[in-house]
Amino acid sequence: MPVAAPQKPLQLALKRMIDICGAFFGLLVLSPILLTICALIKLESRGPIFFRQLRTGRNEAPFEIFKFRSMYTDLCDNSGVRQTVSNDPRITRVGRVLRKTNLDELPQLWNVLIGDMSLVGPRPHVPDMLAAGVNYAELVEGYEYRHLMRPGLTGLAQARGLRGPTDHRLTAVRRVFCDVEYVRNFSVLLDIKIMFRTLINELRGGTGF
Repeated sequence: MPVAAPQKPLQLALKRMIDICGAFFGLLVLSPILLTICALIKLESRGPIFFRQLRTGRNEAPFEIFKFRSMYTDLCDNSGVRQTVSNDPRITRVGRVLRKTNLDELPQLWNVLIGDMSLVGPRPHVPDMLAAGVNYAELVEGYEYRHLMRPGLTGLAQARGLRGPTDHRLTAVRRVFCDVEYVRNFSVLLDIKIMFRTLINELRGGTGF
């Protein structure tokens, strides 16, 4: 069944207000942690502090996402096609901690602040992202509906524990179904529930982002 972008102007405006306030205060409060991570990355290996990568945003418009660099510069995969695996030799020691705790995602608060992303929404994919060795758009019918809203720092799929490598077809399909379900049922209350659930997941061991 076709899915349309939510026609809820007041709720969408409130969502954007929450994004701006949440991202701004998040960057402000977390600034000591962010600066410490920057220093640790520079001390361990040469290269930039931030990893920048092209992702697909709302209405399939491309944007540049920011993450803390967790790999050695000469081994980074800017295309995002090659997914990380267990004990991936490309990942630095600091990077392993950042990935395990999801701290590498914190710079995306800047993406939220400037409007590329939202605190809650479908996670942004790289263009032509693969799942189980197949292009996502070809693997899952209705994949394009997930681009009807801004991508999020976390989303319904992540709140349900669906994160990590997408090397299994069923896992990839379930994620997209969650994304489309979110677009179809969007409300500010749902966003709050997802953020709360993500926080609980992270406190229990890191399954939310």
